[in-house]
Amino acid sequence: MTLPMTRHAFARVVQALLLAALGAAATVALAHRPSYEECLEGSDFIANAARARDNGISKTEFVGRMREDIEMIQAYPPQLRWFVQDGEDATFLIGQAEQVFDAPRAPKTHQAEFLASCSARILGESQAPRSRPTSGAR
Repeated sequence: MTLPMTRHAFARVVQALLLAALGAAATVALAHRPSYEECLEGSDFIANAARARDNGISKTEFVGRMREDIEMIQAYPPQLRWFVQDGEDATFLIGQAEQVFDAPRAPKTHQAEFLASCSARILGESQAPRSRPTSGAR
């Protein structure tokens, strides 16, 4: 049986994740490429977003709080931030969180998809999904 997550508990989970991440220092480059550890931590965040969704948090509420938290941590120098060191990071993380609500799947599925997309960012690959050729198409 899954108990609903209260607003207070949800806020504490989001704050804990973001505050813990503030302690992680990273090298700042023109375009931030996340580390594998950041991708793992981000995938945990996305899995927790799916769990929050499953416990009744709306997309508007979750993404709204997320944007507020991102705005708050942008007061810190980029090298002290986790994952949202630049606008591209913020856009990526928010987009992935929105997918949790727009195309609901199991938390582990969202987590795996985030990890794959984030890993592509490590390698500098496009975030756009790759299309698979249909059989017989050239």
